[in-house]
Amino acid sequence: MATVYIVSENGKLQKKGETLQLAHRDGTLTTIFPFKTEQLVILGSVEITGGAMRTLLRHGINTLFLSTNGKFQGKLVFQEHKNVFLRQKQFKQLESFPFRLQIAQAIVEGKLRNQLSFMQRIIRKDERRSFLNQVTDNLKGIIDKIPTTTELSSLRGLEGIGAKYFFSVFRENIIQDWAVFKGRSMNPPEDNVNAVLSFLYTLIMNRVDAAIEEEGLDPYVGFYHELEYGKRTLAFDLMEEYRTPLADTLCCALFNLGVLQPTDFREVIFSSDSEEFPLATAESAIEDGDKPVVYQEKKGVLLTKEGLKKVITQFEKKLETQIFYTPLAKHLSYKRLIREQVKHFRRVLVGEERDYKPLIMK
Repeated sequence: MATVYIVSENGKLQKKGETLQLAHRDGTLTTIFPFKTEQLVILGSVEITGGAMRTLLRHGINTLFLSTNGKFQGKLVFQEHKNVFLRQKQFKQLESFPFRLQIAQAIVEGKLRNQLSFMQRIIRKDERRSFLNQVTDNLKGIIDKIPTTTELSSLRGLEGIGAKYFFSVFRENIIQDWAVFKGRSMNPPEDNVNAVLSFLYTLIMNRVDAAIEEEGLDPYVGFYHELEYGKRTLAFDLMEEYRTPLADTLCCALFNLGVLQPTDFREVIFSSDSEEFPLATAESAIEDGDKPVVYQEKKGVLLTKEGLKKVITQFEKKLETQIFYTPLAKHLSYKRLIREQVKHFRRVLVGEERDYKPLIMK
């Protein structure tokens, strides 16, 4: 079963016999086989006919809607999990500070250790070792503070400091001169590297969110990030450990291997009055872990339609990459591993296992 991506403007998804057919604006047709599809992800403006909608419903194909700049717009869920007792336990654990603290410490440590591994790989092939060693030593110092940090807000502060160290050297791993990275920016991304990072993080978020719903957990009830109305906090929690292994490393490869070219990017003016390219609200800025800054208009960089397709193709290939998964003592694809980690979290939640252990790359 596969995730099918539709990158289209003004396309039309319709039922054709036992299949789905996407009619593109230029008259070309693409056939989608429902029995081979576990999820549909639509980027752009696509009309879905009633017949197509019933086909999606009959096959239980959840459908995710993203804007052309990769922002979440909505989701059609046809198969909701009915385990109310699991969700009841989830809400109960929300009141347990020791439980929340253990989860939060594990999440932050997993994320920062994966960033550290990435930085150490840069050191092995970079001549400026003294500067890079200093940055990695600083990050190690942050990691060492995690076990004795007992406030969630303080852990978020450590995560933020660690991210600054990480992104201060991130550009050193990209060899293309035309790749621009001026530090992490989002809503909107201000350069081509940030455009790729933001889109990859969205794709990871979608995968983790789908696995959470598959296990019957409530994606809005997380334990590390602050709860907010409409924010899928648990998905934000559990995606942190995959940012570097799945997104940061792939982003560098897409530039270094020449998969992406300058023509795969476009400059866009984001405006507080624009529906297609809106500036970040305070809520969405906080979701990305940043403080909101109010602008009326700001220039951003996005992937083109062809650029989106290239990134999606390579991301799906990356998901099929197998790595050794210690808890099961065997190799698993990242796609399977994400599901196993959510299952592990569920077992910790209900008391079947003691502590949550994030994925940590060696």
